Amino acid sequence: MEKAPRSLVLRATPFFCLLLLSLLYTVEIRSRQVPSNQWKKTYPVESRIQDQNHLDLVLERLLEGDSQILLEANGFACHSDIHTEVCVSNRPVRIDTSTMTVYAPFSEGMLGASRTMSPYARKDDEVAMARVSPVQILQGSVIAPPACRYNHDVPAVVFSTGGFAGMFHEFNEVIIPLFLTTRHFQSRLSFIVTDYRPSLVDKFDKIISHLSSYEVINPAENGNVHCFPGAVVGLHFHDNLAINTTVVPEGDSMLDFKQFLRDSYNLKIQELSQTQTEKPLLILVSREKSRAFLNEHEMVTMMKALGFRVVVAKPHMMANTENFAKIVNSCSVMVGAHGAGLTNIVFLPEGAVLVQVVGLALEWPSTHYFGTPAPGMGLNYIEYKTEPEESSLISRYGRDHPVIADPASINAKGYQFYRAAYLIEQSFNIDVVSHCVMVLDSSWTCCKKNPDGDEGYYPALSTGMEGDGDDDDGDYDYAPAASTEDDDDNDSGFDSTLAA
Repeated sequence: MEKAPRSLVLRATPFFCLLLLSLLYTVEIRSRQVPSNQWKKTYPVESRIQDQNHLDLVLERLLEGDSQILLEANGFACHSDIHTEVCVSNRPVRIDTSTMTVYAPFSEGMLGASRTMSPYARKDDEVAMARVSPVQILQGSVIAPPACRYNHDVPAVVFSTGGFAGMFHEFNEVIIPLFLTTRHFQSRLSFIVTDYRPSLVDKFDKIISHLSSYEVINPAENGNVHCFPGAVVGLHFHDNLAINTTVVPEGDSMLDFKQFLRDSYNLKIQELSQTQTEKPLLILVSREKSRAFLNEHEMVTMMKALGFRVVVAKPHMMANTENFAKIVNSCSVMVGAHGAGLTNIVFLPEGAVLVQVVGLALEWPSTHYFGTPAPGMGLNYIEYKTEPEESSLISRYGRDHPVIADPASINAKGYQFYRAAYLIEQSFNIDVVSHCVMVLDSSWTCCKKNPDGDEGYYPALSTGMEGDGDDDDGDYDYAPAASTEDDDDNDSGFDSTLAA
């Protein structure tokens, strides 16, 4: 006998009950020789570094311990860890950009030395580093340095954009390390970018121009000898989408980085309480290839019924970083399956909510790449783990296949097998019809402080729960295309070093 249909509230799923919890967060927060100046850009900048002592202090900040002592003694030293290598000179250097050779200083009587390094912050990933051109550093009497063609009065910072492509890797291994390494120079430095990718440099022009007041030097187009009063080769890296304030260079945090992004893109909203819209904005990160939501329209209908204004962010929409950052900056909740598009949480206001849909066997990367970093950005994090029935893999393989029953055995075969099954083949059909009461109970326990700071129980919100799911009111928005670039991250080595 066919059962009578349940009410819309009772047909909500564990996933959308989590969304209701997100709404509760929102309600709570809302209630509270050739001269170097030919490389210089034309807009006004602060005065250049004149004092050598000041330059020494700025450069020394990039090292610690024995490396800092060695820099003071010899004018050159390097820091190395599992992720990256950074070499620093606080004395004049010559850089031949035609061969990417750095002629570093040396003390009198010092024997000649040579080293080769790859200036990209993913040293532990062989696939990424194979795409990075090496930089040779020569010290001492190895070879007589060539004559200077261009003289600069600010230090150089050399780094590569030749590693992995895609939003996650560009922020994780280039933009955040660049901020970490150079912010304290106060724009008085010159970037030399090896493996120059015009698409990346153009995409992040606002960020790069806020870190340096000088034109980026592309060695492929300018093969000359440049002379600088000091130099840094390589960028510091702390962790995935994270900054550790106690690790060299000390001081900055991810909240400082987010403020820097707001300054760079002229974003107005720092905290969620500054948003003024009647309905909180929810962005659904929409994927078109792998890890796609197969019942996306049904999901949006339920999100609207929970009281949200919904924007569905397609890959072409997210490709225009500057435009999309402005939308994200006014957003209360971002929902998406694990993938590069979630990197846009860096633009969310503090107090906003990230709801990450964690597919089958994706717990480790979901936690390490987005779940753990989110609180450091001032965000509330909610994780929705899908059931096997919500994964497209169950219809492909069947419940008893190792892909479903024993993901560890697939991972044990090697990353390519894991990637093919869980990152490429998997999509989701999110359950929107069962288990609501059980999850509502657990959801309220997560949000247990009322605006006055006391322990308390939040009753279910009734406003908006009676919606009929029609999209005629404009709350269900597909933004127009801003670019043809596809940020669906299936092709760039995303998650290339997963733990077992």
